[in-house]
Amino acid sequence: MRSFLKIFALLTLFSINSCKYYNFTGAKPINAETFQVNYFQNNAELVEPGIERTFTLELQDIIQSQTNLNLVPQGGDLLYEGEIVDYRISPMTATADQRAAQNRLNITILVRFSNKNNEEDDFEKRFSFYHDYPANEQMTGSRLTTALDEIFERITQDIFNESLAKW
Repeated sequence: MRSFLKIFALLTLFSINSCKYYNFTGAKPINAETFQVNYFQNNAELVEPGIERTFTLELQDIIQSQTNLNLVPQGGDLLYEGEIVDYRISPMTATADQRAAQNRLNITILVRFSNKNNEEDDFEKRFSFYHDYPANEQMTGSRLTTALDEIFERITQDIFNESLAKW
């Protein structure tokens, strides 16, 4: 029985390892080995310093962690570029005395995706998500970090799904 398990484990390892594009994330096989993520400029009317760097790094991280693609500084088979086009804080609900009870931080990012090996995959699309918080709290420090993590996690996953998973 032990030898059967060893043989089964080896066969499984070889079959997974032999498939160049196999992964466990739902990404479809893609004819690419490298990807490039250009720096996403912050062109929003309201500018929060540093979010462009944070977003760029998080997009790189999700692609690296969910695929076997290699990140390159230029000339990638897949190219992600774009800009942060909206960073907005808006009141969402009001109290009886007409004051905001809840605010919403909304971020929108315009992404241009190019696959040099398959131009049919190319797209230009806006991705947006939000974080609601009590109006009596300031969106600074760790609260802002938590909100950005939540927003960027959703947006980067949506970009991944649109460009690689085709969901």
